[in-house]
Amino acid sequence: MGFLGAFVVEDRFVVLIEHQSTVCENMPLRLLLYITRIYERFIDGNAIYRSKMISLPRPEFYVIYNGTAPMPDESTLRLSDAFADHPEAKALCQLELGVSVINVNAGHNEALVGKSEILSGYVKFVDKVREYERSGLSIEDAIEAAVEYCINCGILVDFLDKNSREVRNMLFTEFDINDAKEVWLEEGREEGREEGREEGREEGRIELAKRFLALGVSPEQVAEGTGLPLDAVFSMKR
Repeated sequence: MGFLGAFVVEDRFVVLIEHQSTVCENMPLRLLLYITRIYERFIDGNAIYRSKMISLPRPEFYVIYNGTAPMPDESTLRLSDAFADHPEAKALCQLELGVSVINVNAGHNEALVGKSEILSGYVKFVDKVREYERSGLSIEDAIEAAVEYCINCGILVDFLDKNSREVRNMLFTEFDINDAKEVWLEEGREEGREEGREEGREEGRIELAKRFLALGVSPEQVAEGTGLPLDAVFSMKR
């Protein structure tokens, strides 16, 4: 799960930030595709054929991580790690993209997290959900208790008051999505086996994609997980 944002800062940077509870090792490739699309919208289509260099905002790429798997405070994912090549050839790589992965779980990067009241509140909120879940509450009750706790303690009060239902739905999806993925993937495989035909496997992937989209998973992630073309996944949202 994740969301993507792109910003131009003082006409100098294109910053793409994606929040994730599980780190996807294909993030450099995904962000390469994202930034290409953004630059295509940024410039005149015929400008690339002119001899004068086009001035572009310099991109920076970040993943804000708050999953449960152990992660260092900061790490980097690199596009070159995906190239099917001898490791020694990476030094000669002419195409690279690095993604900074920033761990914002409680106890990590506290100085950075503390600079944003919203981010700090979100970290406390998620940590409280996990604390309640460890105590034996169901995920639904843990989220409900965390919402009540944060409102009573003055954490994200305005946001939670106005968006409590959306937050509950988002957090339930976020915490439950890994289990859901395993179940749905097995269902898709089972449908394909029962049909014994390519049509059956295709129908299973399409049904799986629709379920992911209904839970708010991004089309790019759905396409990656199901093997369906990205255009086909986008068409399901219309």
